[in-house]
Amino acid sequence: MWIIVMFDLPTDTKKARRAYTDFRFSLLDDGFTMMQYSIYSRHCPSQENADVHIKRVERTVPPDGEVRILTVTEKQFGKMRIFWGKLRKPVEEGPRQLEFF
Repeated sequence: MWIIVMFDLPTDTKKARRAYTDFRFSLLDDGFTMMQYSIYSRHCPSQENADVHIKRVERTVPPDGEVRILTVTEKQFGKMRIFWGKLRKPVEEGPRQLEFF
């Protein structure tokens, strides 16, 4: 399961820029990685784990702007088509599961 956080936050004042920066760093501190500007993703092993991280994001949403949170399955995430210019890039992979013998 993947969590995708998309946001559009104001940066017109010093206070707004600070809120934007704090929100962005809170995502990074919680294990999210930047997919594109203002779009961050995080792999979660289960819906329960995703719910924990979604609640963390909800607690750090700034007072202004818009934040959207989307959860998608591994299969849905794998169907994403990524282009860099005209070149197609492979989809990011989730962390590999450890195997014990």
